[in-house]
Amino acid sequence: MSAKIYLQPGREKSLLRRHPWVFEGAVAAVKGRCRLGDTVDVFSADNKWLGRGAYSPNSQIRVRMWTFDQNETVDNAFFCRKIESAWQLRQQIMARSNSNACRLIAAESDGLPGVTVDLYDDVAVVQLLSAGADKHRDKIVWALQRTLSPLRAIFERSDVDVRQKEGLEPLVQTLWGDVPQTVDIQEHGVTIRVDLHTGHKTGFYLDQRENRFAASRYAQNASVLNCFSYTGTFACYALRGGATHVTNVDVSQPALDMAATHIELNGFNPQQCSQVKGDVFDVLRQYHSNQTQFDMVILDPPKFVDSKASLTRACRGYKDINMYGIHAVKPGGILLTFSCSGLMPADLFQKVVADAALDAGRQARILEHLSQAPDHPAALNYPEGYYLKGLICQIE
Repeated sequence: MSAKIYLQPGREKSLLRRHPWVFEGAVAAVKGRCRLGDTVDVFSADNKWLGRGAYSPNSQIRVRMWTFDQNETVDNAFFCRKIESAWQLRQQIMARSNSNACRLIAAESDGLPGVTVDLYDDVAVVQLLSAGADKHRDKIVWALQRTLSPLRAIFERSDVDVRQKEGLEPLVQTLWGDVPQTVDIQEHGVTIRVDLHTGHKTGFYLDQRENRFAASRYAQNASVLNCFSYTGTFACYALRGGATHVTNVDVSQPALDMAATHIELNGFNPQQCSQVKGDVFDVLRQYHSNQTQFDMVILDPPKFVDSKASLTRACRGYKDINMYGIHAVKPGGILLTFSCSGLMPADLFQKVVADAALDAGRQARILEHLSQAPDHPAALNYPEGYYLKGLICQIE
């Protein structure tokens, strides 16, 4: 029999709206023995059954909910149903973008808290970020093997610090099959080489797929500055869209080397793409000092906000990078700017960009609002799943 979690009076409201988290402060009592990752039943203060989830005694998120159906058990069939449902949606999305890669499981938004699965052609890369996800690793592997075909390998990249908040150690391992070092994937006719072992996250940023395609629509005859370029895939899309030249800027030499490889893989002229190794803030300041400008500037920085306490400081960082990015745009040119920080509200991000334009002494108009690709859905009962914000602006 599962252990029981009883909530403080009035703290059941979020679960009644099917939000998948129970915070530490909402818990009144734990009855029965429950260990890290065990499945528990959650009850209101007046003993009403609310849901079933995974217990994590070390985390501020004390329970992550698996189900709100009292008749549903968390077994092999449960994970198979969730993954099969997600796979049906992703096949449609992949067909629309002519891609052989997708985010197959987007954690809470696909009803599997703490479980992330990215599919790169025939290799599934798994991140298990919660105690419950870690507990059910074997069931997840079984369900992936049963659902996906053909499937060459399943690789785990749970090498992230957030696991420590759950009382778990970072972990990288082969779960099944023969894992290659790299996999080539396709997106909208662009070839991308993903390093499964050393690439960021699970290997690549699939969430920007449609935004890369959006960039290509504004790139005709444009000189493009691609900041925080990582492996240069925005550059490939820009060149495919007719850009005359792209300058990639990143602090990582291995990332720039892969960016150069991507130029060759896609058959572009290497002379149409320059690789600049350096801190983006420093490079943009130098461009401003030299009055160097481009027809299009892309700003895709890493996450600046890791807690609510750091939001004010992060806003200053976003404002500075956007101000210098706007300085680098020719009059009438285009700025693509992004925030991948889930704690940065979309309206606040837009205000920060507006303030940056004001400080730069430039007029800016929003042409498009951008978000994460549709294989990264955000469940309406889980607004935290919406994290990637972007703007396409014309700068006068």
